[in-house]
Amino acid sequence: MNTFDLAIIGGTVVHSTGRSQVNIGVEDGRIAYVGPHSFNARETIDATGLIVLPGGVDTHVHLMDPSATDREDFPAGTRAAAGAGVTTIIEHTHSGPIRSGQGLLEKVEYLKGRSNVDFGLAAHAWTGESNAVRSLWEAGVAYFKVFTCTTHGVPGHNAGALLAHLKATSDIGARSLIHCEDESIAGDAQLALIEAGRLDGGVLPEWRSRDAEVSAAAVAALLVRRTQAKATIAHVSHPEVAGYVLRERQAGGDLAAECCPQYFVLREEEANTQGALRKFTPPARARHDSDETDMWRLLREGTLTHISSDHAPSTLEQKAAGDIWHSQFGLPGLDTTMPTLVDAVFRGHLAWEDIARVYGETPARLYGFWGKKGAIRVGFDADFAIFDPAAAWVLENASIQSKASWSPYSGKTFHGKLSRTILRGITIADGDQVMDSRTGKWLPGAGASNTPQ
Repeated sequence: MNTFDLAIIGGTVVHSTGRSQVNIGVEDGRIAYVGPHSFNARETIDATGLIVLPGGVDTHVHLMDPSATDREDFPAGTRAAAGAGVTTIIEHTHSGPIRSGQGLLEKVEYLKGRSNVDFGLAAHAWTGESNAVRSLWEAGVAYFKVFTCTTHGVPGHNAGALLAHLKATSDIGARSLIHCEDESIAGDAQLALIEAGRLDGGVLPEWRSRDAEVSAAAVAALLVRRTQAKATIAHVSHPEVAGYVLRERQAGGDLAAECCPQYFVLREEEANTQGALRKFTPPARARHDSDETDMWRLLREGTLTHISSDHAPSTLEQKAAGDIWHSQFGLPGLDTTMPTLVDAVFRGHLAWEDIARVYGETPARLYGFWGKKGAIRVGFDADFAIFDPAAAWVLENASIQSKASWSPYSGKTFHGKLSRTILRGITIADGDQVMDSRTGKWLPGAGASNTPQ
């Protein structure tokens, strides 16, 4: 057997369908061997007693670059990813939306030397611009972000506009990520709450209500099936939404259901005391531990298909600027999504195999990266997140790599600690030391034609 560039020996290697104690050989940034045999390598990592997961694939990330970089940028945001075991992201920013193929390629050029992990880029679907879908898809966008309500300055799609967009994507096999909140329901609620003089954090679940999310998700899922399009319903916040998506999936729709940690571990009532620090949308819905248990069950069973962070940070100072109506939406999440999943193993909600599936294999398959990303298989990129299952640790704001410099989980004890993150065979995080190597590459989406690799 040849001498490899890197050997990872003695670890418990996790796949979506099982785990085994085997050795891994890496050559030229790719996995060249997975099996029981010993071999020579220029560098050897002893992973005895450790868990070796595929590097995380986070497909819903906002890094605000090159626009609102006072909130977040690619160097800081991708350090947060690396420091948590994430090696691939898909990014889009509302402050500088991609709306043309030329805009995509300009952003790719700008980002050279700015990312610490590999990345895809998504475009924003704009009402009345469905004729741009094909050129964007062929230029290499990973998916189209669609809003059903005007948010962050991006126009919302009503049912007619959504139908036109989905027909355009169906023709070419492109996937959309649909943010589901009904504009009229949310808008009427906002007017009533403002007229009542409400400025408390409790307006959040009343404004961005369950009814607004459920109704929009039900219509979107129906239209996806009827147009034979491909879509993911973004950040499903509670089981009722998941149920509508599942119904249309079982009827033949190509529908995925994305969820995020905040809909498992944060509670709806926290908005009353935390205000803008819990201003994200849809807001947290869980009211009791049983609600959280139900969400984890839906994830294990596959009704919720995969996890993302929906990383959309602001600093504490930015969150405090203005009243509840004018403060920034969003939470930091890249630092904490993989740790939350790992901790869920110790809490009895997930198995290690579930993490490999929901934060590796499934998102890689959905967005065209399978064959390179999402699993520990020969021929795939040598991307790994290695965890020490015996270690427990307390998250502090000081350890956050994101520009946000805070987390809603500060003070929480997590079980299972990241030992190392490896991107294409190179260590990009070693314990608490996160490198700033900027070696991340752009990954063109599944529809790309004649785009640089």
